[in-house]
Amino acid sequence: MERFRRRGKTIGFVPTMGALHEGHLSLVRAAKRENQIVVVSIFVNPLQFGPKEDLKRYPRNLSRDRALLSKEKADYLFIPSSASFYPRGFQTGVEVPELGKELCGRFRPGHFRGVTTVVAKLFNLVQPHRAYFGAKDYQQATLIRQMVHDLNLNLKIKVLPTQRDKDGLALSSRNAYLSSAQRQSALSIFQSLEWLRKEVKRGHRNVKVLKQGVSSRLRRALDRVDYIEFVGPENLQGITKIKGDFVAAIAGWVGKTRLIDNAIIRAH
Repeated sequence: MERFRRRGKTIGFVPTMGALHEGHLSLVRAAKRENQIVVVSIFVNPLQFGPKEDLKRYPRNLSRDRALLSKEKADYLFIPSSASFYPRGFQTGVEVPELGKELCGRFRPGHFRGVTTVVAKLFNLVQPHRAYFGAKDYQQATLIRQMVHDLNLNLKIKVLPTQRDKDGLALSSRNAYLSSAQRQSALSIFQSLEWLRKEVKRGHRNVKVLKQGVSSRLRRALDRVDYIEFVGPENLQGITKIKGDFVAAIAGWVGKTRLIDNAIIRAH
């Protein structure tokens, strides 16, 4: 990619784990609009999966992914192998410890170290001017933005709105695991966030009562709830009083599928 930089061409980069959906493709389109060269990577990163997580069964469909990216006119597809990325003796990691211990970090130890390590490697290899992420993975995007700032990396992180199906379910590669009945249960996450948004708009400000309202809706539909948190948009620290905008973040399970979603709640 260095030759494009020398020619003054801008490079947009969309890192993915494949099993592409409209959320990924919206990032590719944004990269196309804002850059002259677009690179997409597909790499199911083993470093970000725990020992009991779904690395082996994670959805993979490379031929379909290639066809979708060809239709979107992405310029380059980068598909590294685990052996090339993590050769024998590999031991270096990148970590954002404070942001990484919040929310999903409490339930997936080592996950975010794996994310920031692989993204740092990808940035180093692709050398993009801009990299594109979805807001559904709000914590991930916040960590990556912090990493880029702390390490003085020469690129801009662009975070685009969560893409949803018509019924509101946030697009995710893991939605492929859901049966039709499970999908209906999963909708409770979006519906709970919408209920919260309306309650805050009506002027309700009691954090405990609002969390209880979200919890009661989720626990009727989900098999397990990992967390319901109201956090600051930048530091991801839990709030006890609503004084301005905040992020409502949810993680829960439908069967063996873990789903996350969030919403920025406007409190003024």
